[in-house]
Amino acid sequence: MRKLVLSLTLLMSFRVYAQDALKYQTPAQSILDLAMAAPSPTVDFNGKGDVMLVLEKSSYPTIEELSQPEYRLAGSRINPANFGPSRAPYFTAIKIKNLVAKKEYAVTGLPANARISGISWSPSQKSIAFSVSDNNSITLWVAEVATGAAKQVTKRKLNLTDGNGFTWLDDNRFIVFAVPQNIGNAPVKPLAPEGPTTQQTSGKAAPAATYQDMLKNPFDELLYDYYFQSELVIVDGANETVISKPGIFMAASPSPDKQYLLVAEQHRPYSYLVGSDRFPTVTSIRKITGEEVKVLSDKPLDEVRPKGFDAASNYPRRFTWRADAPATITWIKALDGGDPKKDVPFRDELKSLAAPFTGEAVTLAQTPERLYGVTWGNNQLALITESNSSKQRIKVSTIDPSHPEQAPVLLIDRSENDRYNDPGTPITTKNEFNRSVVYVSPAGDLLMNAPGASPEGDRPFLATFNLKTKKQNIIWRSKAPYYEQVANVIDPARLLVVIARESVTSPVNYFVQDLKKKTSTQLTAFPHPQPQLEGVQKQLLKYKRKDGVDLTAMLYLPKGYDPAKDGRLPVLMWAYPREYKSASDAAQVRGSEYRFTRVTYGSPIFWVTRGFAVMDATEMPIVGEGDKEPNDNFIDQLVMNAEAAVNKISDMGIGDKNRIAVGGHSYGAFMTANLLAHTNLFKAGIARSGAYNRTLTPFGFQNEQRSYWQVPDVYYKMSPFSYADKLKTPILLIHGEADNNSGTFPIQSERLYNALKGNGGTARLVFLPQESHGYAAKESILHMLWEMDEWLSKYVK
Repeated sequence: MRKLVLSLTLLMSFRVYAQDALKYQTPAQSILDLAMAAPSPTVDFNGKGDVMLVLEKSSYPTIEELSQPEYRLAGSRINPANFGPSRAPYFTAIKIKNLVAKKEYAVTGLPANARISGISWSPSQKSIAFSVSDNNSITLWVAEVATGAAKQVTKRKLNLTDGNGFTWLDDNRFIVFAVPQNIGNAPVKPLAPEGPTTQQTSGKAAPAATYQDMLKNPFDELLYDYYFQSELVIVDGANETVISKPGIFMAASPSPDKQYLLVAEQHRPYSYLVGSDRFPTVTSIRKITGEEVKVLSDKPLDEVRPKGFDAASNYPRRFTWRADAPATITWIKALDGGDPKKDVPFRDELKSLAAPFTGEAVTLAQTPERLYGVTWGNNQLALITESNSSKQRIKVSTIDPSHPEQAPVLLIDRSENDRYNDPGTPITTKNEFNRSVVYVSPAGDLLMNAPGASPEGDRPFLATFNLKTKKQNIIWRSKAPYYEQVANVIDPARLLVVIARESVTSPVNYFVQDLKKKTSTQLTAFPHPQPQLEGVQKQLLKYKRKDGVDLTAMLYLPKGYDPAKDGRLPVLMWAYPREYKSASDAAQVRGSEYRFTRVTYGSPIFWVTRGFAVMDATEMPIVGEGDKEPNDNFIDQLVMNAEAAVNKISDMGIGDKNRIAVGGHSYGAFMTANLLAHTNLFKAGIARSGAYNRTLTPFGFQNEQRSYWQVPDVYYKMSPFSYADKLKTPILLIHGEADNNSGTFPIQSERLYNALKGNGGTARLVFLPQESHGYAAKESILHMLWEMDEWLSKYVK
């Protein structure tokens, strides 16, 4: 009888893994129940912190929904039926919770099955605005906070192909990106092309990453012209005033005093090499009525840039309104031509021009490193952030906008991976223009919200940071057995905050805390969304690899498991490699064992319900100190990381060394294939949406800045495709057919599978129809989980 059962099992296994047409499958019940649990709500607070929105999320769309018409143009994926994004998440319902009156009520008056997005508070906080999408259009709606009553405020259809589609001007008016009234019919693809598609280079180097969804031919250009065009319209609920001709507008931002608009408009020629963010763009200032005041920049097609992660456009960039002034525009200009290899005293400068925009622009600051952002405070204070990605350094300095001749004063200079010494992000407050500006106490202190990494794990904190002494004083910190973080600061002067609290057994809930009076009021009581996980054991593992670098992983064990009684378990190890310029940074503890476990579709934790020990977030650091690059010995370090993890789980008496699987998504998939090609540590691997041949990403990948032609040996040795003849461990390759991520073209999985098949390897290739780099449709996700479960059962368990 036992032989008959075994024979039937093998026959079923053969039929499942044959190359027959396969319908969507459903995983085991314990996995299905976790996967189909309703998503937890999201919350949002008004600026005063006395009203909270509880936002119900959408569940997984169906494969039928995902299969609706879609155009992929210049780096965007749009729905041609409604002039919106084709794969955007949305909310299904809004509840309003008045924290003072202690009342909760739903937003009413919405269409059935409304798809809600872009929720935005009015300047007075008395209303919220949002867009509502259906299959044919996207419209603007407003709901009164006091009653929850919602109404549509414009008949014009919004164009959300490149953004939110609307901006509050004041409590009664909006700037709207509207589909042009006389747009006419969409272009029709000709039966035959009028000629070949051509591109030409003139001998000037133009290295570019391997982006997907680029324009490919003249018809794509016509589609881009049609679907990305809009009219700028002022809507006040009763009237709709068009203030522009139809154009491809990327931005239309009102000045703080509402007198001007900062407008960015694209024009031809387009590119088949780069996305729309590098298309020719005219940036101008217009009156709120639409009349042009000044052209700030007419950037040509920006295909040619220097190589390197710190490279930048040689044209003015990051045009924004200064938040603390009525109408002052600022922007950043490269002083090195955008080339990080140039030896210059200053790499960037911050420029400023105030209304009426007739004078000369003022230089507010010059920075030795690339300038990435400004947080405005007042006329005497702004914070500027510089970064050097190659060295993984970040700097924050203060400037005095009223005295631009004064040099910036350095506040923070640290490794961007040094989480232990991360002082946090400054808290902001609203000014008289309803713009966010840095809060500064009467004592000259910033208020900093920090992740609080420590050798004991993440312990978020709130601290003061004195601008003169540069000393930090922690005034509140998360304490075990909870993981807490500041979700909102209601009143920075009174230290009245909203805390998001979770624990191993309790999901995230929200509390108002008065840090001075030390009082706390609970706001929400969301139940456990996945009670099937109650009792699952969670532990932060700490161990070392053989060169002394400290590593961690988060271990999950089945409910009631006792190694003394139950023996060793099969193991699923899930990871994602990261590069560091310092071994000490790489060794820092990340994560917290006190966080609530919520299993999302891509998680490996499903398999703790199937009798596996799951090592999630298994650290795989790749270190290159000093002049060395991390990838120069990528494989050696990867193997050391894996050996250390395998030894740890085995030495604990929990994991069975002969039954360990490794897996990962994207760069984790790349890691998985490499580990199977270069070690015998694992019984099977699962690689989702990865890249396996680095010569197909010749101008860099992940944190590798050098090109293939600079370091061909690195590209060859890092590619598991190069060692397909050595990869004999069974590997499951899963990939979305419509992957949009840079470098992870579906052909990457197809070519590795063909190489494995040709060399006698054991592999299975699964393409998920309509799916992108992350998977969305219910059928796809359940089938992915079924494939993974079958693979682990067959080759590991």
